Amino acid sequence: MRKDKQTYRVAALAAPLAMALVMAAPAKAADAMDTYWKAAPTTTAWVNPYGECWQGVDGENLEPCAAFTPRAPLVMRLLFNLDRYQLNEIRNPEELRKVDDLIAEFQATPREEVVTIVGHTDKLGSWEHNVVLSENRASTIKQYMIDKGYPERAIRSVKGVAWEGGDDVAADGAVIDLGPLENNPLRRRVVVTELGPDQLKN
Repeated sequence: MRKDKQTYRVAALAAPLAMALVMAAPAKAADAMDTYWKAAPTTTAWVNPYGECWQGVDGENLEPCAAFTPRAPLVMRLLFNLDRYQLNEIRNPEELRKVDDLIAEFQATPREEVVTIVGHTDKLGSWEHNVVLSENRASTIKQYMIDKGYPERAIRSVKGVAWEGGDDVAADGAVIDLGPLENNPLRRRVVVTELGPDQLKN
């Protein structure tokens, strides 16, 4: 998602333009395609209903393209002060370098990555209070990403789930046991997740 390219668009928003380009594509690629991503002014790629990925120059000379695998979710163990959610109330601001690195990776790619941001808490206080608190913490990271140059349109959703968000998943798919719900700093986190093609269609 190189930010100097204004033509990159999220899949769902680019559908009308891509379908117009598809008319010039071979029949094998033009049948009932859904837009996947628009990479640049001269290169467009689609994923069709069968999960097949095609790419080409100006909608011509289409060939199969590599399968897309989203990155593992980014988990930030942000130590906010008790009952706080502002950036200046994080006791380990160096943890924000993780999202800086993620944004840099995204900006180096030709497509526009779409993400969700979810805030979590441990089980200290009421559920109602912690839902609001966890969403506020997630919103803080959303604003941080926007301030760092990440397009707001590429952030699909922001929500808080208190302690009901479950455990984390490692890059290899293994479930990470975070331990007890009560008074556990491992559960106080914000998770940024990149969406894959199937999720982008919803």
